[in-house]
Amino acid sequence: MTIAAPPGGFAGPVKRSITIAGHATSISLEPVFWAALEAAAVARGLPLSALVAQVDALRIDRPDPPNLASALRSWLFVAPRDCNK
Repeated sequence: MTIAAPPGGFAGPVKRSITIAGHATSISLEPVFWAALEAAAVARGLPLSALVAQVDALRIDRPDPPNLASALRSWLFVAPRDCNK
């Protein structure tokens, strides 16, 4: 079986600025991750910045925290699709 490129092709990271914990921070994520993050925020009834802040709080609570972009990608990969769980 052959694999195919994603719809729209491959795309590199896009940098966006988000305010969390009262300060602006830049995050670089591929468009598919931005779309998934926005959908997760909508599903939870949260602004995007609030969802990112929640993931950031979980991230910095770890003994050796990864960078925020890595934490967001990891969280999205395992995040429940149903926000009521």
